[in-house]
Amino acid sequence: MNSAKPLWGVLTGNFVRPSWAPLILLFTLLAILLVQFSTRPVFPEWLISGSTGPCDVADDPRTCAGFFGAVPRRKVVMSITEFGGVGDGKTSNTETFRRAVRHMQGFGEKGGSQLNVPRGRWLTGSFNLTSNFTLFLQEGAVILGSQDPEEWPIIEPLPSYGRGRERLGGRHISLIHGDGLTNVVITGQKGTIDGQGRMWWELWWNRTLEHTRGHLVELMNSQNILISNLTFLNSPFWNIHPVYCSNVVIKDMTILAPPNAPNTDGIDPDSSTNVCIEDCYIESGDDLVAVKSGWDQYGITMSRPSSNIIVRRVSGTTPTCSGVGIGSEMSGGISNVTVEDLHVWDSAAGVRIKSDKGRGGYIANISFSNITMERVKIPIRFSRGSNDHPDEGWDPKAVPKVKGIFISNVISLNSTKAPVLEGIEDAIFEEICFKNVTLLGLAPSMTWKCEFVSGFSSKVLPMPCPHLQNNGSPSWCSHSS
Repeated sequence: MNSAKPLWGVLTGNFVRPSWAPLILLFTLLAILLVQFSTRPVFPEWLISGSTGPCDVADDPRTCAGFFGAVPRRKVVMSITEFGGVGDGKTSNTETFRRAVRHMQGFGEKGGSQLNVPRGRWLTGSFNLTSNFTLFLQEGAVILGSQDPEEWPIIEPLPSYGRGRERLGGRHISLIHGDGLTNVVITGQKGTIDGQGRMWWELWWNRTLEHTRGHLVELMNSQNILISNLTFLNSPFWNIHPVYCSNVVIKDMTILAPPNAPNTDGIDPDSSTNVCIEDCYIESGDDLVAVKSGWDQYGITMSRPSSNIIVRRVSGTTPTCSGVGIGSEMSGGISNVTVEDLHVWDSAAGVRIKSDKGRGGYIANISFSNITMERVKIPIRFSRGSNDHPDEGWDPKAVPKVKGIFISNVISLNSTKAPVLEGIEDAIFEEICFKNVTLLGLAPSMTWKCEFVSGFSSKVLPMPCPHLQNNGSPSWCSHSS
């Protein structure tokens, strides 16, 4: 039986005479290992100026991560423990996080800063981020949302909503918040941010909620944002909400909430442009991804659209809502959205267009392709009639315009119902194109339901409604394949 060679023997090649070369090689390997296990991790290489990683993300059709512009290495890297943080899961670190960010704000124009959160359970209330800043959760790090509502202060409602989404007046700030920022990264080594949202869900269930719940992360009026490589748990409300933002990348995220947790949307880009969402796994009590742009007359007045949004390789389940939803708050307009390689199972809907009277605005040039669904109740749905308005000032004559919805290469297994496409009377719902759509397992009695819509279909099973059976292939439908 051959005995395994000792490491030293492998390194030296079993030389008879000693040599300095193996020693140099050994010391080099040790130096590399020490760098790899440094307690102060730095950016992945593709984030550093002058490098985009193993492939050029700007030219790679498989990723949209190039929406986030490369940033220099942060000049100052510190740990939350250097500010007195205690990671025992019991001690409040609210003032510690706030003090740390205030200190690191001073380096924003001096090369930026990075705040590391090491292994431990770090209880905190809301805190604000700053520009040219990275929040880095090391392996085993868990940020816990405070159970004290006072540590989630009330802030002004969004101008495109006019009030809190759930209650009149202001709203609770998000756990991690930022306004008017540039070059912000929230990432780590698969660390976790746990909103401990059950307290908030119970306030909703018991109808004792006084102000709209806070999100886990909300960034407003900001640009060049990256959120990646983390796990988000138990958000009180929506998980990730970029609003009035541009150049946002959200990738390699795991987002989890109990299926009955109310309104725990995964990722909701809102009145934002150039947004990339890819390679995420989401289980939630609402839409996995929902694209929004303001609510009724407030969204119409502000007129801040969402556009140039890519959702790619997202998978997950939601028993109450959809894999990807467009709307229903879409009053500022939504256009140029691409959704591809979506996998949804055990959900109420696969893809959904949501609007209503009073919304106004438009939904245009939306593409869904390469969609796989299993046990999804209604695989494709256009819905209306939620009667959900901010106040009595909404205009019933303000109807949305929906034009250019392209749905192709869809397979759905064991759905309960055929697609439901409900437009709105006196509204435009046109140029709706279906190609290569196969819905298997439907009972023969299940047929498409369509109203106030028009479009075209090709290679669709079972046969769609007459509204989609126009002769010939119109040029506008060449968008989808």
